[in-house]
Order: sequence, then structure tokens, then C-alpha cells
Amino acid sequence: MIQLIAKRVGSAAVIVLVLAAVVFGLQQLSPLDPVHAMLGPGASQAAVAQQRHKLGLDQPFTTQFLHYLGGLAHGDLGMSYRTRRPISEDLATFVPATAELALFAIGLALLLAVVLAVSSSLRWPGAWLIRLFLMAGASAPAFLLAIAMILLFYQRLGWLPASGRADVAGGPDGPTGLLVLDSLFAGRLDLAWDAVLHLLLPALAIAVGPAVSIGRVLRSSLLGEEASDYARTARAKGLTEPAVLGRHVLRNAIGPALSMTGLQIGLMFSGVLVVEQIFGWPGVGQYTAQSIPVADFPAIAGVTLLLGVGYVALNTLVDILQAVADPRINV
Repeated sequence: MIQLIAKRVGSAAVIVLVLAAVVFGLQQLSPLDPVHAMLGPGASQAAVAQQRHKLGLDQPFTTQFLHYLGGLAHGDLGMSYRTRRPISEDLATFVPATAELALFAIGLALLLAVVLAVSSSLRWPGAWLIRLFLMAGASAPAFLLAIAMILLFYQRLGWLPASGRADVAGGPDGPTGLLVLDSLFAGRLDLAWDAVLHLLLPALAIAVGPAVSIGRVLRSSLLGEEASDYARTARAKGLTEPAVLGRHVLRNAIGPALSMTGLQIGLMFSGVLVVEQIFGWPGVGQYTAQSIPVADFPAIAGVTLLLGVGYVALNTLVDILQAVADPRINV
């Protein structure tokens, strides 16, 4: 197990290094001059030369890349042209909201996937309604599903809010930046519940598509394992179908579903950035949308690196969980 973890972490580090190299190369190919973007078009040649030397842009390409990697190692993502602040400070403001939405959406997707798979496997009454709802939602793009849910659950029914993170004033400042957790730590149950209500619509819009993909793979694995010899033996010993599923079948069937979860995480990240715009969610998607029109490439590159590292880290975790679920995986 330790050898497998070391291999996965080493592979993740190589992928992140390649991603950093690609992002750095794209910045070098960008037609926008960062010095003129920072100083403005009216800056003198002397000021431009001085700032270029200060930023190290007059050094060889290899030296610049090594300095760039050194900065990344210390959390330095560069300076935003738009906000004139370090990008790491900007992202520290926006990332908690996106992280909370993404984690809630991942948890919701896994819950819906398990409900879809288990209801089909155990043939619950009304399971076809669950499949119909999830299949219909998965057939629509995340942005279209988000708009439809706003029209239904906010405008027509008035059940759920459609924008922002909370309506209750006086929220806590920390320590995690995740509003639900921070509210619980502060004993603000009213604010925690309000934050959950604000999370439901955007998280559901992101989660439905991945939930169907994961649920279908899990359902197929469950049906295959339920027909195995060890499952029949468990039934012959008098175990009920839920007991056979929970004690024996689920662990052996979960491997392919974990693999699909890793593949769906990237799609969920892209969905988060789009859905944040629709729901006015104050996260990384908003920051990116504000940076693109003004060609703030360092900010866009910082967001790309952040999401790339998150994607690689979560897939590495999925690989390790697969090995925990199935000890036969040792490479």
C-alpha cells in the first residue's frame, strides 16, 4: 500500500509539473505584454525597462521558468493586472466559496449515485421515478438545468433561493471559509441552514450529470456481483438481500464506480465555473469571468493551475481509495 501511494503521489507531482510548464509556456506566447499591462500604455521606455528587469523578464527562458516554479512552490502565482494584487490573495478570497460548492456537489452526486444504483439493484417501489428524474436532468447541460431549476424552485414555487451564499446577515469570518461549517462552529444554526438552502440549487445543477454516470456504473457492478457465487452462498445462509448487498457485494462493486468518480470530477469543476455565473456565487468562476474580458492572463493561469492541482489531487485520492476497497490493486 505504501508503495502504491508513493507511486500515485509521484505521478501526480509529474503531472502538476507538466501543467505548470504548459501554463508558463502559454503566458510566454501571449501577445499581451505584462509590463505594459501593469504600467499602462503611457509608461516611458525607462520605466518599462526597469519594471521588466524587476520582474525578471529580461532573463533567459529557462531562468524565468525556474523562478516561476520557485514562486509556485512558495504560493506565488504572480500579480493580477486587473486588481493589482497578488493572485494568491485574490484566490484566498474566492476559493472557499467554490470549495464549499464543489464539495457539496461531489457529496450530493455520490449520494444520488448510490440511491440510483441501490434502488435499481434492490428493485425499490418507485425506483423508476428516481431513474426518470436523474436521467432527465443528466440529459441537459448544467447551465440549462440551473436555469430550469431557478424558474421552477425559485420563481414559481419559491422554495429555494437563487443567488448568493446566504441571506442572513452577520456571518462568521472563519476559520475555514466554508460558511456552513463556520456557522456550525459559531453556533449559528439559522445561518448554517440558510447556507445549505443556498447551496442546494447550484450543487444539484452540477451533481445530476455525474451522479447518473457514476450510478449507472455502480448499478452495473452491483448486478454483476449479485450474480456471483459468494453472493449466492450468502443468500443460502439466510442473509437478506440488503444484508448481502451491504456486507459482501458493495465493497467488491465499488471499484469501477470510484474510477468513474475520478473521471467526473473534471466535468464537475467545469460545471462549477459556469453555474457560479448563473447563481451569482462569489467564487472562482466569478473571478475568472471578471478576468477574461480584460485579458488578465496571470489570473486566468492561476485559476487554471489551482483547478488542475485540485483535479489531480482528487484523482490521486480516488486511486488510493480504490486500493483500500480492493487490496488486489497493488500497482
